Amino acid sequence: MLLWFVIAYWVISVAIGLWAALRVKNTADFAVAGRHLPFYMVTATVFATWFGSEAVLGIPATFIDGNLQSIVADPFGSALCLILVGLFFAAPLYRMKLLTIGDFYKRRYGRKVEVLTSLAIVVSYLGWVGAQITALGLVFNVVSQGAISQEMGMWIGSVTILIYTFFGGMWAIAITDLVQMIVIVLGLLYIGGEVSQMAGGVGTVIDHAAAAGKFEFWPSMDLKELIAFTAAACTMMLGSMPQQDVFQRVQSAKSEKIAVWGSVLGGSLYFMFAFVPLFIGYAATIIAPDMVKQLMAEDSQLILPQFVMQHMPFIAQVLFFGALLSAIKGCASATLLAPSVSFAENILKPMLPPMTDKQTLLTMRIVTLVFTCFVMVYALNTEATIFGMVESAYQITLVSAFIPLAFGVYWRRATNQGALLSIFAGVAVWQGVIWLGPEDPFVPAQFAGLIASFFGMIIGSLMPQYIEHNHDIHDQLHRGEHAHESLN
Repeated sequence: MLLWFVIAYWVISVAIGLWAALRVKNTADFAVAGRHLPFYMVTATVFATWFGSEAVLGIPATFIDGNLQSIVADPFGSALCLILVGLFFAAPLYRMKLLTIGDFYKRRYGRKVEVLTSLAIVVSYLGWVGAQITALGLVFNVVSQGAISQEMGMWIGSVTILIYTFFGGMWAIAITDLVQMIVIVLGLLYIGGEVSQMAGGVGTVIDHAAAAGKFEFWPSMDLKELIAFTAAACTMMLGSMPQQDVFQRVQSAKSEKIAVWGSVLGGSLYFMFAFVPLFIGYAATIIAPDMVKQLMAEDSQLILPQFVMQHMPFIAQVLFFGALLSAIKGCASATLLAPSVSFAENILKPMLPPMTDKQTLLTMRIVTLVFTCFVMVYALNTEATIFGMVESAYQITLVSAFIPLAFGVYWRRATNQGALLSIFAGVAVWQGVIWLGPEDPFVPAQFAGLIASFFGMIIGSLMPQYIEHNHDIHDQLHRGEHAHESLN
């Protein structure tokens, strides 16, 4: 019976996405919903995009195994990313009226930087989307009680998400995200209430967690621990900023004000509701300690699904898996579209003969199909956990794309040469520490890469310039002048 409810919800979600596809008339509709989304839809799509499998499955498992310090990357870093994007980047980027984040790098630094950063962004999404596809396979396997293998569930999930993303693009994602946000919030709050009663109240769960040291957040005053803590926070908080899915939500808004505050509110809601699965997961250690202990040894990502299946009433099971599927679908569809649009617009399109808008739209859809295939290959062959895939996904953008973005918006003297040196220094040091450094380096590889990227930008911009550059774009960002290129 539960499986049929899940299937029915899945079919309805896909149908809503296909209905939304009727709004797609051109590339602007497909990529950024024609810049027509109202405040509540921007907030919902920001929230639903980030509230994925790691929030419901990965973060609780990591918290149970560790403490708050173990999850500094997500939800702390992730939520701060969205809030900081809204406060510091949404307005200037919105004024440029661009289709992709890669277009910013092109306008600010030129074609070479556009290609390099766009490639880094596309590659980073393999881990993020792979985590969502892996979680879909896990859900179908659990609710079917093994009748559907995890691999088959991954195929079912990826194909159905591809269908409405392929046709509906950002419009389909925005409308389905609104529905999914409602399901996530209501479903998890209901489950949280049921679990609280079973565990003896919210206070009992909190006191138990406090006694077990689960609320320890700040590292000790050991320098190595401080650096590791900072590196973990920065990976998601800064590495996620130069991302197409975040950029799409900013660009999809009806106005600059909506772009700013939709991102801030969406990030704040994400942070608050990320603690509901944490509460449910930890309550499970009180209600069913033997089951949790067994699954921690086998596969900690199954703790919440198995706990709900074994200890919760049927209506709670329906609501939980409805919320879980909503979380995964919202995140997977957005992160499937984002790299596909970036690759088509910033890497493939300039290499091809001039295309009409319809031809560009078709190209974006074909790339979406191809990228889905690459994600499936990655997801089926990786041994990383859901939380691990998400956390590692943004190391490459942290070391290559964040500094050129931040300095491109806020430092007038940033140049094409500085951006190129920043990218090469960041990636070289990051990979050098991974391949040539010790197994447990004093400075984590991605943090060393970020520092190298920072100094690469400073040195490359201040030294004599061998690559032509002008600063007009930076001035336009802060005068509020619109770029001459506009969306259809």
